[in-house]
Amino acid sequence: MKASMAGNDCVVIPDDWQGYKLDLFCIPKHYEDDLEDIMIPSGLIDDRVERLARNICQDFGHADHLVALCVLKGGYKFFADLLDKIKQLNRNIEHSVPISIDFIRVKSYVDDQTSDEVQILGVDNLDNITGKNVLIVEDIVDTGKTMERLLKHLEQYKPKRVRVTSLLVKRTKGSTGYRPDYIGFEIPCRFVVGYALDYNEHFRDLGHICVINEKGKKKYAAEAM
Repeated sequence: MKASMAGNDCVVIPDDWQGYKLDLFCIPKHYEDDLEDIMIPSGLIDDRVERLARNICQDFGHADHLVALCVLKGGYKFFADLLDKIKQLNRNIEHSVPISIDFIRVKSYVDDQTSDEVQILGVDNLDNITGKNVLIVEDIVDTGKTMERLLKHLEQYKPKRVRVTSLLVKRTKGSTGYRPDYIGFEIPCRFVVGYALDYNEHFRDLGHICVINEKGKKKYAAEAM
């Protein structure tokens, strides 16, 4: 993979990247016929998440408190792994940062298409972020509309500083131009699943980030659930 470092210091996967063949890695048998290729293997994800954790610790190293806000459901795996690595770093740096956690849920996808209607759940009581440094942890930023709406919503709680990290940012024509502060990978405009990213609640148990094929989309279409 001819990946380059650019744009917020992220790993950029080019549009012509064909991915890894499925038989080169371990794929659950129940998904073998539903995927085109492996875009990002789990080992590469792990290493990149570790680097993001280091960058975040460096930036928030002198903060008095950090509220890590996980965007469910797709962000839970990235959130858990990122927080584990931050906690490891916290044990070995001079200026460690106390961290508390909270969760929200944002829904904007139907099948493989983003919806104009964005549902934000679980933000009725976030008074704990008032005056605090906040790190929003998201799985993927597509058009950017969902995150922009969420950030606007959080303004009413008057946090001290808000930063966003997203494991993935997708290059798409419908993008608003929004980019998170910390990005793992910038990817082509293909629908990916795995590492807790889903297609109608399927594929969250897949360790790699893979491209779903048309057979998989039909098999797990919303009306078939």
